Amino acid sequence: MLKAQRDRLSDLAWRARGRCQTVDPETFFPAPSEPADVALALCRACDVQGSCLAWALDQGDCNGVWGGTTPRERRAMLVAWRLEHEPEPTPAH
Repeated sequence: MLKAQRDRLSDLAWRARGRCQTVDPETFFPAPSEPADVALALCRACDVQGSCLAWALDQGDCNGVWGGTTPRERRAMLVAWRLEHEPEPTPAH
């Protein structure tokens, strides 16, 4: 999650460089009874893993493998992510 925080807004063209671009997208959306090992291995060796994870957390996307994490892992991260990245409320005048 720390890499995602660092990479969050620094690379807006990250998708074009993802290792996932060369693989069937279904690889990253295994059925609940199927292992996600292939997708996780691809993601963890990807140069844009942090940006990808940051995007998924910003979107609240809990489907598929993003940034080397499973939906379950991201659900666990979302509360902390949102607390860290929510805009400050504007004071009323």
